[in-house]
Amino acid sequence: MSTHSDAKSSALDQLCINTLRFLSVDMVQKANSGHPGLPLGAAPMAFVLWTRLLRHNPRNPQWFDRDRFVLSAGHGSALLYSLLHLTGYALSLDKLKAFRQWGSMAPGHPERGHTPGVEITTGPLGQGFANAVGMAVAEAQLAARYNRHDHKVIDHATYVLASDGDLMEGVAAEAASLAGHLKLGKLTCLYDDNRVTLAASTDITFSEDRALRFQAYGWHTLIVEDGNDLAAIEAALHVARAETERPSLILVRTHIGYGSPEHDSFKAHGAPLGLDDVRETKQKLGWPAEPAFLIPAPVLAHFREALAGGEGDEADSNDRLNAYLQAYPGDAQELHRRLRNELPPGWDADIPSFAADATGIATRVAAGKVMNAIAPRLPALFGGSADLDPSTHTALIGLGDFNPPFAAPEDHQGSAGGGWTYAGRNLHFGVREHAMGAIVNGLAAHGGFIPYGSTFFIFSDYMRPAMRLAALMGLHVVFVFTHDSIAVGEDGPTHQPVEQLANLRAVPNLLVIRPCDANETAVAWRVALEVSDRPVVLVLSRQNLPVLDRSRYAAADGLRQGAYVLNDAPGAVPQLILIASGSEVALILAAADRLHAQGIAVRCVSMPSWELFDALPQAERDAVLPPSVGARLAVELGVAQGWHRYVGAAGDVLSVETYGASAPADVLLREYGFTVEDVCRRARAIIQPE
Repeated sequence: MSTHSDAKSSALDQLCINTLRFLSVDMVQKANSGHPGLPLGAAPMAFVLWTRLLRHNPRNPQWFDRDRFVLSAGHGSALLYSLLHLTGYALSLDKLKAFRQWGSMAPGHPERGHTPGVEITTGPLGQGFANAVGMAVAEAQLAARYNRHDHKVIDHATYVLASDGDLMEGVAAEAASLAGHLKLGKLTCLYDDNRVTLAASTDITFSEDRALRFQAYGWHTLIVEDGNDLAAIEAALHVARAETERPSLILVRTHIGYGSPEHDSFKAHGAPLGLDDVRETKQKLGWPAEPAFLIPAPVLAHFREALAGGEGDEADSNDRLNAYLQAYPGDAQELHRRLRNELPPGWDADIPSFAADATGIATRVAAGKVMNAIAPRLPALFGGSADLDPSTHTALIGLGDFNPPFAAPEDHQGSAGGGWTYAGRNLHFGVREHAMGAIVNGLAAHGGFIPYGSTFFIFSDYMRPAMRLAALMGLHVVFVFTHDSIAVGEDGPTHQPVEQLANLRAVPNLLVIRPCDANETAVAWRVALEVSDRPVVLVLSRQNLPVLDRSRYAAADGLRQGAYVLNDAPGAVPQLILIASGSEVALILAAADRLHAQGIAVRCVSMPSWELFDALPQAERDAVLPPSVGARLAVELGVAQGWHRYVGAAGDVLSVETYGASAPADVLLREYGFTVEDVCRRARAIIQPE
């Protein structure tokens, strides 16, 4: 362990730290926007981590066995960009000078896929912390699955830098609780304990003992009293790295806006210091007032040692992978495929086809059958539910529970069979929906997984921030939501989704699919696994739905179009188009039969995914919804919002515009006007207006 105790090294260390500080301050000042307080206070701990412990390769930010660094306090992005530039990532000084400007590679908060070296998009506080938990889970699962006693090919740590605000957020509390239970020893959080937030000192809101709280979660805690004490920070990091059975929280006492006139003041959090205060801060810390963006040559040389070090670390990792390939070729090929995000050959060979059945099957149950047909052939599929596996049917049977093997009760076989092991494929989130959303994001960002998380559709509300970030990052995550409408029944309006479909359909880059029967559900899972550039939401029924007779109706593969013609008026141009998704498709088919008997030519369209349909060329959309047919009725057990672009000015929507009620499902459907007669009456009103 390097102590850097001699005077020359100490002087260089301080020069490096002040370079980080003032690159950040100059970025914020030039942009006249940003957050200088965190970089001024947290630069020493970031310097120690990035130059003495973090294993990374700036020339290859995607090297798989690198350590992960998450800046959960994303408002301190200027510090991260300074670290990336100085250590040699493809982020030039000119890009730093364009901080927060149009087209910049240095946006206001870190964005995954936008800036080389940024692991995850952060800024909404607490999210990055929970993402880091997901990354630590990913490392543990892959290591348990692929490492052998003589070949350790997965061996990296996850570090997160978090603020007071991060630890206040509920999502961080949920994630910290789960991380402690899971004993994620390779997860370390550097807590920037400056005791100041955007509006005030934390004295007015945050007086709990954070160390004791995390100890109660099952974390290992260390305290560094002085955030400028490099030796103490380094020693704490090494102790944390040596702790293998508990995640570690290092509470580093820092000072926001260190050295500035706003030292220890909330005023340093989110506004430029101003030219006079920048000058004064530089003078106090022994830094030249000019030029801005100064990088002394010895500093750059010291930071750029990361290039050779990273290449050496990656070369060693590649040597281990090559040796592993010789010793365990099958496992090595499987691992390589996962790291390349490739579906294995034959992954879908066992997906069932469901026979026509008027009694039917709930789409949640059908989805569970499909998942369990896929999982043995697709080792990247990994996830679980928020304590709802028996209801969401998302357990992967016989594939074990992800839990610390050294903590398992002797007789525990796991809820899905297979016992407790980090190699287990079922991750039990507990009643922690928000953390579940953020953790599966971390799994996806880490790589090697197609993660899923499941709960009742109504509780997607608890996950909305994480889902939005998944869409923003284009992460391949599958969100499985069951109990999709007021047909939930007796549990009442607190558990009955009404506005949730419209809510999620409004999220850019989020693919929402609501299948109408078991065979559409099977196709929906195919699409969810094939579409790798965005998150997918599967919305599934609690109640049984008829399995449609596909000899009478169009093939379920039409789901890939987003909307398709299920059946048409024979030999006639339709007078009316009925459109529905999910459970309401069977309803419009029954209504169409009655309307046909009354001499009305009806086309029925299943529309499981607006996003897939909107992506079709206009001609293909017009083939499903001909512009010449203005009489259209959409039927959905949710709010009408958004449907009018498909039904047009002459059409109508049969919807639910209020909350549900506690009663059996069939009673609710009758009382809310979702019967065959109700659909027929609304349809006749469109084509035969009074």
